[in-house]
Amino acid sequence: MLRVGITGGIGSGKTALTDWLSEKGIVIVDADLASRVIVATGQPALAEIAETFGQEYIQQDGQLNRAALRALVFTDDGKRQQLEAITHPRIREELARQMEAADSAYVVLSSPLLLESGQSSMVDLSVVVDVPEITQIERTMARDNNARQLVEGIMAAQLDRDTRISRADIVINNSGSLDELYQRGEVLHKTLLARASEH
Repeated sequence: MLRVGITGGIGSGKTALTDWLSEKGIVIVDADLASRVIVATGQPALAEIAETFGQEYIQQDGQLNRAALRALVFTDDGKRQQLEAITHPRIREELARQMEAADSAYVVLSSPLLLESGQSSMVDLSVVVDVPEITQIERTMARDNNARQLVEGIMAAQLDRDTRISRADIVINNSGSLDELYQRGEVLHKTLLARASEH
């Protein structure tokens, strides 16, 4: 089966595109959801996070305190690398399992860190949803009610825009309206269906 990676910086509209493709019957394997599965209560990764970073990153109900951990790792590269060493191999296993089980014309791996984490080696081609950096900041601040500093910290941990574009097989410009994104999505979907039938 044709495996397609879709990525984009925070606030780029990657999820809007993958939600639209999902409505067309395409299986979307979401790395963000997989990253939640592997740190669920009782999972080995959660215990390892508590051991590495301290019990204060686990909430009273036994779940991961995501907000506290995010604030820590996006201001400290060493801590972020420690966290990635715990989570990335397990996320990869979970993604591979879900992609294997997909039953649509092609399968999409949706991942904000597709190119940074080496997950691009799991797909046949990479699609980047692209917007200018100022648009990323404005959309994310509005959507998540996050401080500009946190958004910029998250962006700094992701690949810069030029590098992301240079490593893409297909670039989708999403600086316009949602309708324009869906029109581009239609073209992308047809392209991928054609590729899938040759695959």
